Amino acid sequence: MLLFSSMSINVEVNRNPGENAMGVLRRFSRKVQGSGIIQRKRSLRASGRVQSHYKVKQRALTLIKRREAMAELIKLGKAPIKPERPGRKHS
Repeated sequence: MLLFSSMSINVEVNRNPGENAMGVLRRFSRKVQGSGIIQRKRSLRASGRVQSHYKVKQRALTLIKRREAMAELIKLGKAPIKPERPGRKHS
């Protein structure tokens, strides 16, 4: 019997007679995937990371350059003007 517990989510697989270890492991993996435990843990890990000051600054500079380039294209009439989406605050 394999058991995996994460907070209140339990995944249990019992070995059937005549079933080899690979079959049990395959069924267990499927159940873990289906329960969404791995996706939840990965999302928490990725969202919990704090970007370094340098990375934050580089991203901000990239966005500023992209906005300036797009504004220039709109001014020249080479890019379509996108309507503002409701509920968004622009600074």
